Amino acid sequence: MTTGHVFIATSLDGFVARRDHRLDWLMKQNTEGEDHGYEAFLAGVDGLVMGSGSYKTVLGFGDWPYAKPVIVMSTSLSRADVPAELADRVRVTDLGPRDLMRELQAEGWSRAYIDGGQVVQSFLRANLIRDLVVTLVPILIGEGRRLFGEIAEDIDLDLLGVTSFPSGLVQTRYKIKPAL
Repeated sequence: MTTGHVFIATSLDGFVARRDHRLDWLMKQNTEGEDHGYEAFLAGVDGLVMGSGSYKTVLGFGDWPYAKPVIVMSTSLSRADVPAELADRVRVTDLGPRDLMRELQAEGWSRAYIDGGQVVQSFLRANLIRDLVVTLVPILIGEGRRLFGEIAEDIDLDLLGVTSFPSGLVQTRYKIKPAL
């Protein structure tokens, strides 16, 4: 089956976005000249899977940042919510994680970039994430949307590496240990 891979930033207190999905705290960071590996990561996936909150936030950036296909998981959005200029690159689905991964497998995807707090949580609960790259940003924002939520059982991780950057960002890479 298609495997899920996460590349995401969190505030030091564990939030991926403010409650209203804003990322202003992330945009304040001066990381000029630092290669955090995002482009290499993106080159290694077939496309992105995100939730409606992440999708709406990215739409607000102005220029669409993704050349690869994007799947928006949502029960509230429809095809009509995708601007005409993105119709060939963005689609909306109401499928759950497991069914979506089966569909992507049938379409030839081998690696999917899973993005957004709630979507990452749902894919973790369904045991569909292979690895995570989590970058801690040196800021406390106090409240917002958490990266990790409730889980039914522990998810064991193997640490693959840690990199610190001059900006203060600390990036950790983990592989999900197979369930016994």
